Amino acid sequence: MSVRDRARRALRRLVEASATERALISLASLAASVLVGAVIVLVAGRTATCEEAAFVLATPRPFGVPELASVGFCYDPVAVFDRLFLGALGDPASPGWDPLNGRMATTLRETAVLVFTGLSVALAFRAGVFNIGTQGQLVVGALATAVAVLWAATFVAGVVGTVVLVPFGVLVGAVFGGLYGAIPGALKAYADANEVVTTIMLNFIASGVALYLVRSVFKDPASPANQTIPLPDHALFPPLLFAPQFGVSILALLFGLLAAGGVFVLLRRTVFGYDLRASGLQPAAAEYGGVDARRTVVASMTLSGALGGIGGAVYVLMVLGKFQTNVPAYGFDGITVAILAGNNPLGVALAAFLFGVLKSGTTVVQFATDVPPQLVGVLRGLIILFVAMPEFFRLLGRRVLPQDRAGGDAVAADGGSEPTGTDRRGGEP
Repeated sequence: MSVRDRARRALRRLVEASATERALISLASLAASVLVGAVIVLVAGRTATCEEAAFVLATPRPFGVPELASVGFCYDPVAVFDRLFLGALGDPASPGWDPLNGRMATTLRETAVLVFTGLSVALAFRAGVFNIGTQGQLVVGALATAVAVLWAATFVAGVVGTVVLVPFGVLVGAVFGGLYGAIPGALKAYADANEVVTTIMLNFIASGVALYLVRSVFKDPASPANQTIPLPDHALFPPLLFAPQFGVSILALLFGLLAAGGVFVLLRRTVFGYDLRASGLQPAAAEYGGVDARRTVVASMTLSGALGGIGGAVYVLMVLGKFQTNVPAYGFDGITVAILAGNNPLGVALAAFLFGVLKSGTTVVQFATDVPPQLVGVLRGLIILFVAMPEFFRLLGRRVLPQDRAGGDAVAADGGSEPTGTDRRGGEP
């Protein structure tokens, strides 16, 4: 068997991997990234200058033989990864650990927003459309939410205001984000415009227009920053379990989990979801079978934009309490989250939590160790790369192995190819 045949066989095996196998592969990739990262930390520690070594690698001394050599390193890899993972959760191994601590709140806050941006990208990817514009859709949804809720907050107050304004703000974010996502969808469907180019350009347009509107129309006159007037407390997600200053709400997180479950049901249990996945997997065959390809593209981009807009609404109604320019790159992070999850809506929730841990833990490492922020960024990127690469090759394999999707294979209800007969697998594609 040639090297090419072995590579194709391994790629096919990865494509057909079950959900359990893929989870084990992800865990193994995470462990490998930690080992490689530890080596990088040690090597970087040898090039740094410190008065006292943080980590010492000494030769064994059997039978009382004097130590022959001792090598010191300025950075301790054990402490770095301890702060990166456990520090992001507020040290759960320590006595008296409070799960409602500030670090856990930061992690869950990032997770809540990333669930929606990850779902936005994953939904479009399942339809065969590359939505790189979730960031712009998030910005549009966030600004529309801030302006609309600020206007509506003058009519209701108290508990009734919270019950009315929070769903209203989420709905506004979904509508405006969906409309902004429909633009590149319509351009692709009816003008054959490349959605990667149009969505990237629309990101810049959204940021520029938002900056102009905030500066010229909606600016808070009492603040030197480019921001809108802060929303009243009754217009925000109630914090419930966490302290208000942490900027996180369990309700928003639960809403994100429900959204992930809803998208999963939409893709797996509805006719529209079947058409969407069939168009993404086999566009020509789907159109031949009666699927309106143009309508599916526009609808998928509209739903994708709506999810991105909801992410913007959550960012305004939970994290900031207002709209401010220079919105963090949640939309671009959502691309990574979707790839980590293999475009599986349920996997998006887990991938968003991992990404939230890394973002929160990065801050802890920078404050608790002497490791430079550049090295912390390398470690974070290394972990994401290792965990994402198996899913990347799996998605690539589904495109370069066309025989896996033709010749007796039916389009599965989960968007993949489902072998028939005795070769049926029970895994989740």
